[in-house]
Amino acid sequence: MTFVSQSKTGAKKRRFNLSVAERSRRFCKKKPSFVEVNAQALEVFPSLLARWLPEGKIVGQEYIALNPTRDDENLGSFKINLKTGRWCDFATDDKGSDIISLAAYLFRSTQGEALRFVIKTLEKNHD
Repeated sequence: MTFVSQSKTGAKKRRFNLSVAERSRRFCKKKPSFVEVNAQALEVFPSLLARWLPEGKIVGQEYIALNPTRDDENLGSFKINLKTGRWCDFATDDKGSDIISLAAYLFRSTQGEALRFVIKTLEKNHD
């Protein structure tokens, strides 16, 4: 990801690339937005899903898993888009638009708690 540094007057100083690990460290220094965390989490989304939903599998651009929030015995109704983070359980019509809402749903937490959980997970992945 390319970032542009700006002086106090707003003039562009230089362009530089930051690694995922460096972006994770910078998240510790400022309050990251939901958009920033979702974007960073998308870069490692398959590994997050494998940890959160180990019985799942990748089919095309979707991760299909058993829904741990209900008595789900067959793969197929709980799907997560790997490119966007959108997810839906077609058996219950539960759905969300991003990784943070998925974490909140899976771990039965608030959006804010899920945001902090995802940040900590990303930091652990890159240490």
